[in-house]
Amino acid sequence: MTELNIRFLEEVSLSAWPALQTVFVDGWVLRFANGYTRRANSVNPLFHSTRSFEENLAECEALYRQRGQKTVFKITPAAQPAGLDDLLARHGYALEAITSTQTMALPAPGEAAADAVRAEAAGTASAAWSGAESLPDEWLKSLYAMTAVPERHQGTLRQMLGGLVAPACFASLGMDGQIVACGLGVLHAGWLGLFDIVTHPRQRGQGYAQRLVRQLIAWGQARGAQGAYLQVMLNNPPALALYERLGFREAYRYWYRVSE
Repeated sequence: MTELNIRFLEEVSLSAWPALQTVFVDGWVLRFANGYTRRANSVNPLFHSTRSFEENLAECEALYRQRGQKTVFKITPAAQPAGLDDLLARHGYALEAITSTQTMALPAPGEAAADAVRAEAAGTASAAWSGAESLPDEWLKSLYAMTAVPERHQGTLRQMLGGLVAPACFASLGMDGQIVACGLGVLHAGWLGLFDIVTHPRQRGQGYAQRLVRQLIAWGQARGAQGAYLQVMLNNPPALALYERLGFREAYRYWYRVSE
């Protein structure tokens, strides 16, 4: 994937996972969300700068320090300026959370996609699908529980998801009155982003996540999505295997550099 395409997809994903505040520092996009997730509390060095690296770094560090946070950079192969990763390493920034960005082209909605969804549903017939386009309380509470969101961050996550501008689908599979799997799809600029795909620990290995993803893809296709993307850490082999089965392939990797 070219640097231009990486930058485009990074912009799409920033819109799909909104921070609470955003500040621009000479081509770098700084995001703040009370410390909840690296993705929403990091510097995204997407564009060319006019000032020196040292000037920009000092300003970024001061802004995060004011909020009691470490400075975190999200580094992709398109990060600007060239060689930024090495510069940060020499300034003592530690490497964390190597992550695979994966994509899949989506055909126009048709019978093949419908057949895939029906096949998945047949295999998990006891679970009822639900997809809401505004944030449901029950869905959010289930996400809190299944992803172990600390209580201090729950209000922040509610604000972030409630602040989505792009069309979104808050999807779940329910059984016996309980949500057994849930996830989020966000459609922006023709791309469907998949986030927080999670299954209850006692229900894993039964195909619920696969069905959930296929349903979200069908939702996106029906609204004109031409591609889908997701981000999965390399230390998560079950998720990597699931997304490979579904047809996702790695487009590029990113990682974080975190201040001392």
